[in-house]
Amino acid sequence: MERRVAEQLRSALSPLGLEVHAFKVGWYNAVLQPGFHLPYPDDTLAFVVLSTPSMFDKALKPFVKKERLRIIRDPVDQCVAHHLSRVKEKFPDQRVDVMFDYEMLPSRKPKFLAQTAAHVAGAAYYYQRKDVKLDPWGKKKIFGVCIHPKYGGWFAIRGLLLFPDIQVPFLEQPAPVDCVSTEKKRIELLEQFNFHWQDCRYRDIIEVKERYSEEQKAYFATPPAERFRLLGLSQEAQRITFH
Repeated sequence: MERRVAEQLRSALSPLGLEVHAFKVGWYNAVLQPGFHLPYPDDTLAFVVLSTPSMFDKALKPFVKKERLRIIRDPVDQCVAHHLSRVKEKFPDQRVDVMFDYEMLPSRKPKFLAQTAAHVAGAAYYYQRKDVKLDPWGKKKIFGVCIHPKYGGWFAIRGLLLFPDIQVPFLEQPAPVDCVSTEKKRIELLEQFNFHWQDCRYRDIIEVKERYSEEQKAYFATPPAERFRLLGLSQEAQRITFH
């Protein structure tokens, strides 16, 4: 069952520059405090959805061109939500729950921890302070970051697709690729991500197969309120969005 669902998801989402990786809810819940658990049985089938560098041209720009005035919030978020809702339609006999990376619970906690989901699904390795033996940071707060074996840091985790009616007790967990394997490189990665993230050097901590285009880099480096202009959206759309 998992294989068939995965094939259907990939056939729909891969042409849009979106990747999906399967996991069991229990793998995710096992590494987190109860307050962050997903409220499903451990054997529930789920997929983490990533956007790759090609999503900008394959999905976002065509979506913006087609929708224009109907874009009333962040264009990337709305684009991903549109395509994931269309994917749900491919499973009329299944319940499919969708969670997005920007959604919050009433407690102000995120609905899910995106980097943890990517790690347990084997999609990208989540490098954290605990992965460095000789910690050089003292009392500084150090955030972790996921690195994809093909795209380095040039990707984003966009959401989860959960199939509550599908239980997969025999699904085998793939280990994420440890592509930043030396102590020196891990320190360099966390230093760059925490203290110099704007220059994007952390994204190239490994040799990547593909990275964001210059147009895409400029888009994400632009304050959200000004991104509409870069996509050629009208002033009317901007007034609707930021009213």
